[in-house]
Amino acid sequence: MPLEALAEPLTAYCRAQRPQAQALRIDALQRIFGGASRETWRFKMIETVAGVEQSHDLILRRDPPASLIDTERQREFAAYRAFESTAVPVPRTWWLEQDDRHLGSPFFVMQAVSGCEAVPMRLMAAPYLAHHAGIARQTWTILGEIARADPAALEGGNEGSDAADSWQRELEQWAGLIDRDALEPQPIAQAAIRWLRAHPPAPAARLSIVHGDYRIGNLLVSPEGEVRAVLDWELAHLGDPLEDLAWGLNRSWCFQHDDRVCGLVPRDQAIAIWEASSGLRAEPEALHWWELFSCIKGQAIWLGAARNVAQATNRDVLMALAGWLFGNSQDRAMLELMGHLE
Repeated sequence: MPLEALAEPLTAYCRAQRPQAQALRIDALQRIFGGASRETWRFKMIETVAGVEQSHDLILRRDPPASLIDTERQREFAAYRAFESTAVPVPRTWWLEQDDRHLGSPFFVMQAVSGCEAVPMRLMAAPYLAHHAGIARQTWTILGEIARADPAALEGGNEGSDAADSWQRELEQWAGLIDRDALEPQPIAQAAIRWLRAHPPAPAARLSIVHGDYRIGNLLVSPEGEVRAVLDWELAHLGDPLEDLAWGLNRSWCFQHDDRVCGLVPRDQAIAIWEASSGLRAEPEALHWWELFSCIKGQAIWLGAARNVAQATNRDVLMALAGWLFGNSQDRAMLELMGHLE
């Protein structure tokens, strides 16, 4: 939806939600590009309440025509709600709207977190570079806090989920997406899927809330090195907390082109911070399984991106770049994890 076509109905919606306001307008509406599964827009809502003008910096997350992954907005909204006022920093939520008559598709609105950076390449440079040790400590401490959280806090997380079968449910979901979306044979991914099915991991030590896409790029970091918010909970579900840890260790996020995971610290240090925070042990064999699985999950996302571009259901440059750049990276990581790449 073009900016001009969005501004008027968004203003009308905000006015309906804020009947106490004597006057209300929106300003500075702009699209934030880079999201893989939602359109993201920033805007100011300026309202007059009891004669006093107030300005709110807000974020609109709206379902797009096509995305890298099909996700559930209600689940994402529930995840933000679950972690408000906890040790896991998240933006404050405002409204969830399931009716598409307002803006053409469902959406939700949350508070903007200003003055922070999320783009990985920028986080690899000054002024953030000097704070990498502290950012790393916060990154994996927060992930440990997510693993410790009460699963019941995630409304609609997964009915019938348990620690024993979480690996199988996740593997079949993402393997099925590879079968659906691949435009050409995927021999490396299929070999990895066969290996994963033949060597299931030990049952999860704890059924936990899993963020689903926890990594640098989905964290908002201040110039002083404070992790101010964890974003993009659209893949949140209940499962094995090692799934989140392994995804954060994925080779695709080694932005310094060395062994520093998420471009921050060596792998062993990240794991140690997570273990201390979560109270769990990252058993090497189980973690290896989840790391290989993370490559299958990543490949499914990139293949979905490539299909959307090929079918012209989405012309976002990000999708074309992701399908081309990260697909090869995942193939190499799978070969390495299966011992076929020196």
